[in-house]
This record gives sequence, C-alpha cells and structure tokens, in this order.
Amino acid sequence: MSFKSSEIFPGVFHIEDALGVCMTLLVGEDRALLVDAGYGVEDVRGFVETLTERPVTLLLTHAHHDHALGARWFSGALLSAGDIPLIPRYTGRQQRERVLSQARFRGLQPAGDFMADSLPPLFPLGREPVDLGGLTAVPLPCPGHTPGSAAVYVPERRLLLTGDAWNPCTWLFFPEALPVGEALGNLRRLLELPFDTVLCPHSFTPHPRAKLRQFLDGLTEDALRAAPPVDIPPYEKIDTRRAVLPDGQELIFDGGKAGL
Repeated sequence: MSFKSSEIFPGVFHIEDALGVCMTLLVGEDRALLVDAGYGVEDVRGFVETLTERPVTLLLTHAHHDHALGARWFSGALLSAGDIPLIPRYTGRQQRERVLSQARFRGLQPAGDFMADSLPPLFPLGREPVDLGGLTAVPLPCPGHTPGSAAVYVPERRLLLTGDAWNPCTWLFFPEALPVGEALGNLRRLLELPFDTVLCPHSFTPHPRAKLRQFLDGLTEDALRAAPPVDIPPYEKIDTRRAVLPDGQELIFDGGKAGL
C-alpha cells in the first residue's frame, strides 16, 4: 500500500494516501476515530489496522470525493446531515471515473471493485464529544466549503483538524459553497478555541495556529477586490478568483458570492 503516516502527537497519526490527500487517525485507550478516508483507491481500513488494534469509527468532515470515497472500506460513517445530500454527486460514477483516471496515470491499480463498491450507511454527525479513552474528539460545525463542513477539536493535544474549511490553499467556489463572508466568519469562530496546532487534509505538514490567523487577517476587503480571475476546470462558468496571501497562502473563491 502507498500510504504514509506520521505520529504528530501520541495517538495522533496524520496519513497521506496514494493520491496525496490526508486523513487523521486519533487513537485513545479504548477506541479510535478516523477523520476522513481519502480517495479510497487503496484499502484505507487495512492500513489503519496496521496502526491500531482498537475499533475504529469513521467521521467524514464533508462529502467531497477525495475525503468520502475511502468510506467504501468501512461499515458506516458519520457525516453532517447538511452534506449527506451531496454524497451521490461526489461519489457517483462520474467522479469515480475521474479518480480512476488519476490513479492509473500514477501507475496505481485500485483495490477491490472501485467503480461498483457502494458506500456504507451514513449517520448524521452530532456535536457530542467522542470519548476515545484519554483522548476526546469534539465535532464542530464549520459551514463554508460545503453546507455541512465540520472541524474536529482535540483538547488534550490542543489540536484542531479543519477539514477543508481551511487549507493553505482554501477553496470556496463549489456551487454548494457558502458566501465568502459567512464562511470566513464560521472559520474565525474556531480561533476562540485554545489550540496550538492545525492539521488539514491537503497538507502533510502540521501548521501553527498563527498560520490560520495570518490567513484570516490577510483576507481584507481590498485583498478580495484585488483578486484576479482564475479558471478551475470544470467550473469555468463560475466567477472564480484567487486571492494570494502572505506565506504562499491562497483563497480561491466565487466572486459572485463575495459581496463586493
């Protein structure tokens, strides 16, 4: 298998799959929680079982294919009710064909029947903390990237898992994305939490709290107004714009939802 992992803190494994998206495994004394499941071209559950023998629950931060298709290796998954209606669009045949093409371009042969395997039952994600035994995962609604996007806070490690609510390159242009101001307001509320480290799905490297604050502080009205257009296939009909921020960060957003 082509996964790589790094134990960021005791019981916290950041994992990258063969197509370059990350997920995070939280291992407590009693059970484990996998946050996101990647593209699913290889046996995610099988790899996770090399890291822990504890029973694993899967939590999906949102419904996009690069986070949810790996759920096909599990018997069930938690997902915000706001994103459950998006699952057919992002894990259906068209998206799977695109992923299959990417995998084959990289010389990968997906395990199992990638085109036919169905996703397991999805259960609405609540806000109740998940006690893993000495480690707690607190689901936090953070709508923006999608209507049901969620983050996860781990107080014992002063750790925030942002899902795609924030990456060093954050995307807010999908048709289902919230207006820019509303999405950024939801993200700013996460700064009320006492965390020091951020893990996100499109970076294998941990980031300090200051980097998220820098991202938000840089997104002034002037920065949004100055953002030039950029084409993102297959979303050319959307007024996508790219705001370039300090330290190489970016926000790619729908100019029609920026309120400018």
